[in-house]
Amino acid sequence: MRIIILQHIKIEDPGFIKDLMIKDGVELTTIELDEGEKIPTDLSKFDAMFCMGGPMDTWMEKEHPWLVDEKKAIKKFVVDLKKPYLGFCLGCQLLGEVVGGNVVKSNIPEIGMLNISFSNKKKNDALFSKFPDEITSLQWHSYEVQSLENNKDVTHLASSPETKYQIFKYQNHAYGIQFHIEVKDTTVGEWGCVPEYKSALEKQLGEGALIKFDKESQKYMPSMNEYSKILYENFKKLVN
Repeated sequence: MRIIILQHIKIEDPGFIKDLMIKDGVELTTIELDEGEKIPTDLSKFDAMFCMGGPMDTWMEKEHPWLVDEKKAIKKFVVDLKKPYLGFCLGCQLLGEVVGGNVVKSNIPEIGMLNISFSNKKKNDALFSKFPDEITSLQWHSYEVQSLENNKDVTHLASSPETKYQIFKYQNHAYGIQFHIEVKDTTVGEWGCVPEYKSALEKQLGEGALIKFDKESQKYMPSMNEYSKILYENFKKLVN
């Protein structure tokens, strides 16, 4: 299995799921877009695409010109080639924009260990049917996808009180996940070193919030890792 990973900052990789893929011997090709690495022109050789989070936003094309090519590559992979795609946070928003949605500033940023509730369409979904109706996962975002209702190929799978599209899928092969189920025990500490992330965290939760956030995330780490295992095992079936 060959998977291409689009990254926007080195410390935001597929985390726990990456560990599972390495253990399985998956052939991973990581493109570090923020460091000037280019997406291959021939995407047909890859079986699936992961698109990760980052401190930038989808509309920052002037500051990050590579976003233009990234959106084209995602559209080609998902819409034209119809290959499996999994996007987290920024990767979720990029997919949403590619399939006709708008990415807008959230009324209230979601930062912390927060609840996500599934819709009744979960029960027939290839990736999430075995998930409980509600889970707690790490959130760290100030923007979200909206206006996907007019695309009949989009299925809404999960939401939170502040964000409707916590999970959505395009047709049956491309998924956007707004939260961070892929995290591991080192994640919060590493992300807290990113100025944009630290600023958003302290603005939302107060000075010194990083230590408390890290401690709380560790409490939920076993369940998030277990959900990541389920997600990955089901995603493999989607690829195969």
